[in-house]
Amino acid sequence: MTSIGSDDRAWLRALPADGGREPLFGRAGHRVHPALRLSDLVQGRPPGVTGSQWSSASRASFDLVICAADTGRAIVAVQMGPVASAGSAQQRVERLTDAVSAAAGLPVLRIGSPTLRAAEHGRRLVEYVIDARAYVAGGAGATVDGDDPAPVSFRDILGRLPDGRTGPVNDLGALSRAAVVDAYVAGRVADPIVRGLHVRWADGTAQGWSWVQVRPDACLVERVSVTEHRFSCGINAAQLAEDLATVAVGERLRTNAGTDLLPCAELTAQIVALSRRRDELVGGFAFDHLCAD
Repeated sequence: MTSIGSDDRAWLRALPADGGREPLFGRAGHRVHPALRLSDLVQGRPPGVTGSQWSSASRASFDLVICAADTGRAIVAVQMGPVASAGSAQQRVERLTDAVSAAAGLPVLRIGSPTLRAAEHGRRLVEYVIDARAYVAGGAGATVDGDDPAPVSFRDILGRLPDGRTGPVNDLGALSRAAVVDAYVAGRVADPIVRGLHVRWADGTAQGWSWVQVRPDACLVERVSVTEHRFSCGINAAQLAEDLATVAVGERLRTNAGTDLLPCAELTAQIVALSRRRDELVGGFAFDHLCAD
């Protein structure tokens, strides 16, 4: 299968499948490499980048890199982990790395989460993105005119879920949703339903929230951000962020569900505060029904 993405970016280095660059795995015309530095992916300092900027950014490491199997050039570099705090040294490094990556034509995908890590969750995410982009590239997600039925997005393809029901088989949070039902039956949580919301900020960053009521007065809450720099995941990034937040809820439920809970009243207050910032959101805020007590 022909890989997805451009392979004409002159500043991107071709990575051989051997010679110390063995891929972690391959999928549908792609090779996925672990733990590569920016300097491994870019051949020399791009135009417009100073020596100091290149010296700092070239040492930055990405968790996973999706490459085209035919050319060996990177399609996107993926980073997954906690969001850098505002004004921190880590945030400055990330911004510099993104700027240098842009100068070199290297797309970057950042997944911000206090719970999700590349070692445990990165492969499933990368496989999902490759499959979603292939689905769109094949025309299945294209807009149609006339009386033809509306296309089904990759996320909304229906099939058999782990609990036997029919639902969206490409919901990354499906296993977590089933686990919450099991936890409810076992008396470990107070409600069997995983709730959530998703938004996209004007700067392009998508954010998803997901939560489950562990006690009558307290919830386990996870938030995930998805930032696509010169890249598309093949599905709505905000919906992907919410699904990944649900994955994180399942991870927390499995390991430490009873700790770091948020009072339900505080969660509602935070949702209300988010709704009041709707002018900063692309498409506004579609979850006013969650603002009620």
